[in-house]
Amino acid sequence: MKLHSNARTCPRSRQLLVDRVDGQGWTVRQAAAAAGVSARTGSKWLARFRAEGLAGLEDRSSAARHVPGRTTEERVAAIAALRRLRMTAAEIGECLTMPVSTVSAVLTRIGLGRRSRLEPPEPPNRYQREQPGELLHIDVKRLGRIIAAGHRVTGDRRGQAKGKAGWEYVHVCVDDATRLSYVEVLDDERGPTAVGFLRRALGFYRRHGVTVDRVMTDNGSAYRSVVHALACRTLGVRHLRTRPYRPRTNGKAERFIRTMLDGWAYAAIYASSAQRTAALASWLEFYNHRRPHGSLAHQPPIRRLTALMNNPPGQYS
Repeated sequence: MKLHSNARTCPRSRQLLVDRVDGQGWTVRQAAAAAGVSARTGSKWLARFRAEGLAGLEDRSSAARHVPGRTTEERVAAIAALRRLRMTAAEIGECLTMPVSTVSAVLTRIGLGRRSRLEPPEPPNRYQREQPGELLHIDVKRLGRIIAAGHRVTGDRRGQAKGKAGWEYVHVCVDDATRLSYVEVLDDERGPTAVGFLRRALGFYRRHGVTVDRVMTDNGSAYRSVVHALACRTLGVRHLRTRPYRPRTNGKAERFIRTMLDGWAYAAIYASSAQRTAALASWLEFYNHRRPHGSLAHQPPIRRLTALMNNPPGQYS
C-alpha cells in the first residue's frame, strides 16, 4: 500500500483509534485528537470499521465510480479491432469520428499503444547440446578503437585526439554444451579474417580435447563468402546460419557478448586499444575457469567440460 506523503493515519493508527473508542471508552473527539485528525474523520473510520471490520480501515481508490463521458466498451472493442488491422490512432479516429487523443488514450489503456504489442510474443527457443563440440556459436562485436587517452583518463579535454579512430572487431566463439569460449580482437570482419579465426578457434577446442562438428553464424557477408564455405569443407565442420531477422537463434553468442562487454570492454577506463586488448586474456581465463555460470548449475565452463568428457551423456543408458 502506498500512503499519501501528508497522510495523518494509516490502517494501524485507524485501528488504534477504533480500539480506544470501542474498547477503552474514549470519546470520538478524544481519540481523533490523539490521532491528529478531526472528529469527523474519526467518526468516518469508526463507522467503516463497524460496517466492514478491519477491511473498512484500508485505503480506497479516489477514482470516480462513474464517468459519464467514458468511452463505451463497444467503442473500445471497435478501436482494438481496428488497431489489430495495423491502423494508426489517427486513422482509427477518422474512421470512428473520434478525437485522436481519445483513441490514443484508449490504446494505451488496453495495452496496444505500440505496434509491437500487436504481434504475439514469440516463445523462447531454449536448447542445449549434450556433447562438447556439437555446435559452436560464432559472432562478431564491433568496438570503437582507442587511439589516445581521453579526458576521462587525463582530466584534460584540450589534448584529445582528433579525427576518426576507426573500429576493432571482437570475434567470439562459444561452445553450446559447455559455454567454453574463445575470443580474438581483429582488424576487420572480412571472409579471410573470419576463416583465420575459425581455424584458431578449432585449434583451441582441439587442445581441450573437443572435436567440433558444427558452427553457427549469422548471415554476414564474411560467412556467406566462398572462402568461408571452402574452409568449413576443408576443416570438416558443418556450417549453419541463423534464420533471417532471428538473431536469438544464435543467442548464446549474443548473451556471451553482453557478459564480455560488461566484464571486460566497459569494466575499466583504458588509455589505448592495446591496453584493452591486453586485458582480454585475463578476463577470458576468469570466465572459462572461475566464473560461475547460471545455466551450468553455477559451474564454470571448464568444469562443465571436464564433467561431460568424463561422463558422456547416455554412457550408462
